[in-house]
Amino acid sequence: MIQALRKIWQFAGEESRQINGSVILGFFFAVFHMFQVGAIYYVVVALTEKDETMQAAWTAFILLVISIIGRAVMNYFAQLKQTHAGYFMVANKRIYIGNKLKTVPMGYFNEKSLGEITGVTTTVLDDVENTAPMVLVNILSGFINAVVFTLMVIIFDWRIGLLVVAGTVIYLFITSVMEKKSALLAPKRQESEAKLVGAVLEQIQGMSVIKSFNLTGKGDKRVRDALEYNRKSNLDIERLFTPYTIAQEMALHLFSVVMMFAAVTFYMNDTMSLANALMGVIISFMVFAQIESAGSGMAILRVVGSSIEHANQMDRIPQIDSNGKDIVPPNHDIALEHVSFSYGKKQILQDVSIKMPDKTTTAIIGPSGSGKTTLCNLIARFWDVNSGAIKIGGVNIKEYTLESLMNQISMVFQNVYLFADTVENNIKFGRPNATHEEVVAAAKKACCHEFIESLPNGYDTMIGEGGSSLSGGEKQRISIARAMLKDAPIVIFDEATANVDPENEDRLQKAMEELTRNKTIIMIAHRLKTVRNADQILVVNNGNIVQQGKHSELIKQKGIYTDFILGREEAIGWKLKSVPSANDKKTS
Repeated sequence: MIQALRKIWQFAGEESRQINGSVILGFFFAVFHMFQVGAIYYVVVALTEKDETMQAAWTAFILLVISIIGRAVMNYFAQLKQTHAGYFMVANKRIYIGNKLKTVPMGYFNEKSLGEITGVTTTVLDDVENTAPMVLVNILSGFINAVVFTLMVIIFDWRIGLLVVAGTVIYLFITSVMEKKSALLAPKRQESEAKLVGAVLEQIQGMSVIKSFNLTGKGDKRVRDALEYNRKSNLDIERLFTPYTIAQEMALHLFSVVMMFAAVTFYMNDTMSLANALMGVIISFMVFAQIESAGSGMAILRVVGSSIEHANQMDRIPQIDSNGKDIVPPNHDIALEHVSFSYGKKQILQDVSIKMPDKTTTAIIGPSGSGKTTLCNLIARFWDVNSGAIKIGGVNIKEYTLESLMNQISMVFQNVYLFADTVENNIKFGRPNATHEEVVAAAKKACCHEFIESLPNGYDTMIGEGGSSLSGGEKQRISIARAMLKDAPIVIFDEATANVDPENEDRLQKAMEELTRNKTIIMIAHRLKTVRNADQILVVNNGNIVQQGKHSELIKQKGIYTDFILGREEAIGWKLKSVPSANDKKTS
């Protein structure tokens, strides 16, 4: 139990001060609660001793008023501190996780499902937020109240006090056994919660596929299995707790009956006054209430501890810039020196060594799956190389902090992701302090100003998550405007004009050429115009650079590049051959 309570305190961090304050207020709440017990005693005295009626009644009234006001004030501030701790300690943890996820290698997201990460940041931390401070404060306050009450009863009558101590010890023993047993099932419950979130998330994201293949009601097996696993894990915990909960209640109720019997016996033996005997009977109904409250918190303490352990797994995520420095390179030459990389056991790049001089354009072509995108992602350090080194300005990218590295690079992806925010904020994502005028200027150069102006609220129009409310071409142009606004010295394009409509392609190409002047450009290219104008062309195949040079050099060589050019020229020159109609045939 102590270890689990310590976990909550450590997890709370700065908010532990709020929890400490709530516990201290809980002590004063217990003191004011004793005033209520004192008031009851004076009422009993007033009923049994007529000579003391008025004085006892007024004393009881004053004590009761003090108790009610004191408990209300203490409970009000204790609840505020407890609630503040719950919300902010989890909010701080979510912010910490969000910031840390920005610095992890992309390979982490391959190893961990999106549902697992989502489950931790939602369901698991919700459990901590709603339960941890309450459990901690209830347990500690309950024990404090129980100790204060027990001491008062011992002072009142040591014989009744010993019965209270005996009942409390037996109750705590049963609770301790239950808490240890719950350690076996609590981790399974947290696992089931995370799996359920992951399965539901996957189901929602893949709903279009499920519908298109008419799998409604059939393609949800994973969700149904996750629901069943979640149901079973929760029921297992309830089945475990139920017999122990019954045993706890029986122990307390049994000792309450024993206390009543003892009070009556002491009165019959003339060793206790009538007022004290009646008070002993009343105390038997009240004395175990606080320890019972603490025990109910202990029943779920292990579950809370398991949730915290689950959330703390995110602390062990590897960071890619833990030893990085803020670096501004003297130039933006890019060099890959004997770079090899694999996704798990699948080899993607093998001993690749290339140089991309500062302020030049490098076009990369090759068959699908040859390693083109991987090469660009390694330069941006989305993954770390297995061997070799990548340098920018002569400095290994592992020596940069993530922030200083990404300050040197803008990327435009073929598969564009936009955030559920305004159009303007999506364009400003790479440069949050940009003015509205600068955003508009970048949008005009990216040929997206006109369609943005036609949206219901112009630049203030909210975009659906992932850019679902826009077409592919519109999303890509906004992505290009975002990269232009960032104005980084290195620009990586993954076929940036792939989804742009023909009437805007020429304008966009000219704008890109203008804005990428005097920058180091890397383009994964499939279009002749882009490839022919490049200062350097890299042909990638099966993880190797099989050809390298200018267009005029490579076109004279047999190989993938010549096949690529001929294929593109044939595609451009391809025309639909007209089929003669029936009338034409008759005429002929």
